[in-house]
Amino acid sequence: MSDLVTGDAVVLGLRPARLPSRALAILLDLVVYVAGYLLISVALVLATASLDGAARAAVSVASFVLVMVGVPIAVETLSHGRSLGKLACGLRVVRDDGGPIRFRHALVRGAFGVFELLMTFGSVACIASLFSERGRRLGDVFAGTLVIRERVPGARVMPVPPPPPWLAGRFGGLDLSAVPDGLWLAIRQYLTRMDQLDPQVGASMAARLADDLVARTGAPPPVGVPAAAFLMAVVHERQSRDAARAFRQQPPPGAAPVPYGQPAPVVMPAVAPVAVPLASVAPVPVPLPVEPPKATGFAPPT
Repeated sequence: MSDLVTGDAVVLGLRPARLPSRALAILLDLVVYVAGYLLISVALVLATASLDGAARAAVSVASFVLVMVGVPIAVETLSHGRSLGKLACGLRVVRDDGGPIRFRHALVRGAFGVFELLMTFGSVACIASLFSERGRRLGDVFAGTLVIRERVPGARVMPVPPPPPWLAGRFGGLDLSAVPDGLWLAIRQYLTRMDQLDPQVGASMAARLADDLVARTGAPPPVGVPAAAFLMAVVHERQSRDAARAFRQQPPPGAAPVPYGQPAPVVMPAVAPVAVPLASVAPVPVPLPVEPPKATGFAPPT
C-alpha cells in the first residue's frame, strides 16, 4: 500500500504495480502492436510496390512510428490509462494524485517508452522499476504517473452467528451510539472465531467484551443472558438498524421502540373478519413465554 497525500491532505491508499505484473502487461501490449504492425506493413508493401526505395522506406518508418508509438499514446489517453495488457492484468496508469491521466501524461510515457522499451528491449525500464520504491520507470517519473493495481483480492468475511431465537428483538431500545468502531470490530472478530478458542479463554473474552459493551451503552446487563449470546444479539440488532437505515425503512405509525430487555412484540397481519358459527369456534391455547435461565452478570466459568 502506498500512502500518497494529495494537496487537500487526503491520504490515498493506492497499491503500486510491481515489475512482474507490469512486464506481463507490456508484453501483451507489444504482441498486439507488433501483430498489427506486421499486418499493416504487408498491406503497405503491396500498396507501395510501384514507388521507389526512398518512398517505401519513408512509408515504413511512418507506419512504425504510428503503430508502435502513436497508437499506445492514443489508447492510454482514450482509455484513461488502461491498455489491453493492463486491462488483462488488472492495472491502470494514474497521476501521482490518483486522478486519471491526460494526453500529456501519455505523450511523455510514450516518448520515453521508445528508449526504455523498444531501443533497449526493456532493460532500462526493468532497472528503473527495480530501484524505484513504487515500481516506476523513467517515463512514469517524468510524466508524474503511477501504475497501480485495480483488482485486489478481497478478504473472506466470516458471518456472525445468529443469536438465540428467544433474544430476537429484546435490545431494540438499546442506545448504541456511544460504542466505538474498535469495540465493534473486536466483538465481530471474537464471534467469528469463538469456536476456535479454548472454552475457558473464549468465556473470559466474551465476559470482558460484554462488560465493555454494557459500559458504553449505559444500560445494566441483562439477567440470565450469557455473554456470548448477548454479544450476538446486540450485533444482530446493529446490523438490523444499519439495513433499515440503508433501505430507508420507516417504523409503522404509532409504533414505539421496544424497551431494553423486553421481548419484541409479534405483529400479525390484518385479516378480514369471517362470519363463523359460534359452535364451530374452539378456544386456541396460547403458549406461555419461556423465560431464560436466571443468572447474574457476565462471570466466566471457573
